[in-house]
Amino acid sequence: MDFLTDMAAKRAELTPEALAFADQETGRRFSFGEINDRASRLGNLLLGRGLSRGDRMAVLCLNHPDFFVLLFAAQKTGILLVPLNWRQPAAELTPILEVSGARLLFHDDGFAETARQLAAQTGVELLPFGAAQGQTSALDPLLAAASPAAIGCGRIKAHAPWYLLYTSGTTGLPKAVIQTAGMAYANMINYGQAAGLSTGEKGVNFLPLFHTAGINLPTLPIFLNGGSSTVLRKFDPDTVLGLIDAGEVTCFFGVPAIYQALSLSPGIGATRFDAVRSLGCGGAPVPKHLLTEFQGRGVTICNGMGMTETGPTVFLMDKANAAGKIGSVGKPQLMTDVRLIDTDGGIVEGPGEGELQFRGPNITPGYMDNPEATIATFTVDGWLKSGDIGRRDEDGYYYIVDRIKDMYISGGENVYPAEVEKVLVSHPAILEAVVIGVADEKWGEVGAAFVIARPGMEVDTAALPAWCRTHLAPYKIPKSFAVVDDMPRTAAGKVRKNILKDRFQSDKTPEDA
Repeated sequence: MDFLTDMAAKRAELTPEALAFADQETGRRFSFGEINDRASRLGNLLLGRGLSRGDRMAVLCLNHPDFFVLLFAAQKTGILLVPLNWRQPAAELTPILEVSGARLLFHDDGFAETARQLAAQTGVELLPFGAAQGQTSALDPLLAAASPAAIGCGRIKAHAPWYLLYTSGTTGLPKAVIQTAGMAYANMINYGQAAGLSTGEKGVNFLPLFHTAGINLPTLPIFLNGGSSTVLRKFDPDTVLGLIDAGEVTCFFGVPAIYQALSLSPGIGATRFDAVRSLGCGGAPVPKHLLTEFQGRGVTICNGMGMTETGPTVFLMDKANAAGKIGSVGKPQLMTDVRLIDTDGGIVEGPGEGELQFRGPNITPGYMDNPEATIATFTVDGWLKSGDIGRRDEDGYYYIVDRIKDMYISGGENVYPAEVEKVLVSHPAILEAVVIGVADEKWGEVGAAFVIARPGMEVDTAALPAWCRTHLAPYKIPKSFAVVDDMPRTAAGKVRKNILKDRFQSDKTPEDA
């Protein structure tokens, strides 16, 4: 399909009075008609300031319904939106803003000083955005003065760049992953049919909006299906549990760290999950103890897998088999083809293991202004190389073995850290574990483990090697163990292993990490 419908305009046509977003902080509620009107006015405002299709505008803010107004204004006008990572200081954001070519920077009150620093360094024009002032938004006076006229003919080019999401940049300057309307509609189908989304769906939006999960899991699919989302500035376990208990959440998505925080909250014991029909998880496999705990509360966490480059949903486990296939991310969803490629470059047929590669309408066209990275990420026959090692079982269910780059070789044997981590978190005193490969004079590489203790418990690191011997082959047992209070993480909750490795190499021992 070359063209798709204008998302905000179509939802406003179908259900203009229905609730689209509720702002938890201010209590303000926005219907689909209001969201479309605000997006049209904002689009006309942007065009009136001289921006045009292909230009870039950035945004630096915590979660707010007006972020989606900006997103839909970008779709209407063809002006590319560039969400910035608010966890980064101005020094790190400056080169990203420069390479993006953004002419405008929207910001909320909390990041006004960072925005001023960025403007001083790059010359970008600043506009207030989403600041809470009672029941009003900083955008309100600007939108009131702007034209409400519809923009375009209501048709959107399916494969045209819509917004840019920058990768974490662990190996250099982040790459700008192109996101399109076609990817979003494909993700709606992939996630929506797997989770059973309906027009009455209720979600809660708290994952950072500079990350694909914040936009697409499941807020945008819920919007496209005519459901509503309560927007929190940031994640707060008690607030989330309160919404769940009040029946205001039917579809939920989080990373393992989110489920862990919910499980440790004192309020979870009194929380009723009666309204929740779908619990999705991504970023990493959900530990067995969390899956079991939530099943005891009458709900099943379904593991999934995707990438920024895949829109993101590729896999999502079905509830019927989640308990019987712990660790599986399920089967490929409707809009995505998946294949496994072995180390010799051959296609794996039936059960087996290899690199996961994807194709389908949910796949990014590539990286903006970076043809070299685009070419390196796709095969000559057009499949996206994930960099993940996957395993397919005899029933067609997939498991993520590990990142190819995370695997290390110890004494000539391949070691997948994810396998070792899975064993470590089964220890009664360990809440979370991360294993990295580090250089070793004798074995070439060995494992260094970092663990977080369960609340109120202590981890005896001296006893861990012996405990591991009953669960792992000797070459898989980490050579060193360290207890830490927390891990360095990305916005999606993934542990930044490169930072742990840098600390280890700097200190020469994980105990000081």
